Amino acid sequence: MKELWIKIDKTVPKNAREGLLEIAANACDAVYVEENILDDAKKTGVKTASTSGDCTIQVLEFFDPAKIEEIKKAGKAVAVKVTVKGKEDEEKAVKAAGFSPDYIIVECLNWKIIPLENLIAKARGKSKLLAEVSSAEDAKTALETLELGVDGVVLKTSDPNELVKVAFMVKKQIPKIKLTPVKVVDVKRIGTGARVCIDTCDLMKKGEGILVGCQSACLFLVEAEVHENPFVQPRPFRVNAGPVSLYALCSLDKTRYLSELKAGEEILIVGRNGNTRLTNIGRVKIEWRPLILVEAEAEGKRFKTIVQNAETIRLVTEKGSIPVTELKAGDEVLAHISEGGRHFGTLVKEETVVEL
Repeated sequence: MKELWIKIDKTVPKNAREGLLEIAANACDAVYVEENILDDAKKTGVKTASTSGDCTIQVLEFFDPAKIEEIKKAGKAVAVKVTVKGKEDEEKAVKAAGFSPDYIIVECLNWKIIPLENLIAKARGKSKLLAEVSSAEDAKTALETLELGVDGVVLKTSDPNELVKVAFMVKKQIPKIKLTPVKVVDVKRIGTGARVCIDTCDLMKKGEGILVGCQSACLFLVEAEVHENPFVQPRPFRVNAGPVSLYALCSLDKTRYLSELKAGEEILIVGRNGNTRLTNIGRVKIEWRPLILVEAEAEGKRFKTIVQNAETIRLVTEKGSIPVTELKAGDEVLAHISEGGRHFGTLVKEETVVEL
């Protein structure tokens, strides 16, 4: 099994760091940090790696055979970090592997493929070879180099969405998202508005759809058009999402207005069990339709969403789904509740925002 580490340095803003650590808790094998944020990294529950401090994996940023032996005797895992600028650095990494540290972390500054090919050939089986990368594109290259690929990647990024992409590449899945039952308290027909259908480049199943809502603090799971009925064929690629002003969760850490979405861009598909995957949008279709306002309560707060008034639009429940035309007070539907307050779709916890 390939490994995925996330490397977070002190320059990463606090909001981004918290988002990275939240994803790392479900997607990463280790979190590689400086000592000043080691305590935050430990809260993820995954292995921690650092050059100092009480971590799971001690990282040596220099080759010292005696130090490798000392750390191994103490019962701690050890990794040797080598920055490859030239042939002599590649040879140093091979030599380090001969002393069997648990990991060799290689950062290739200029030539990114040939040094990795050589190291995969010469060091394989002695230590786990990890490539330090800064993008999903570089991660893909490292994982496929010499067909066998490296044993894993250390992703250095401040972008949680980049971590999600690499997590999907390495682990073949994106971390789950928490869904909570919310109780419907009111359903009201309102006027006609510009409604958005999101047609994706994927096929969804029952219980899958897209998270949307009037408030960023609570997004309702609207099911794809997957059900048979006497009047129209199922369209399992489509979610009839709601009016143009709604928020939609497009990645694990970012919302966008439905009005902003375009063909080719990414959207997050979510299932009732919290499983998620990214797909691309194939088409965004806006039409004027009669609408319904749905209000629900959870955690002592009231949340809202708006959907088209039609039998084919359903909100997902724990065991099935309910057409919005049959929705009534007391029904429970699934939603994703988070902290509100966003600036261009990015959560800003310190900002005071009231959404009614």
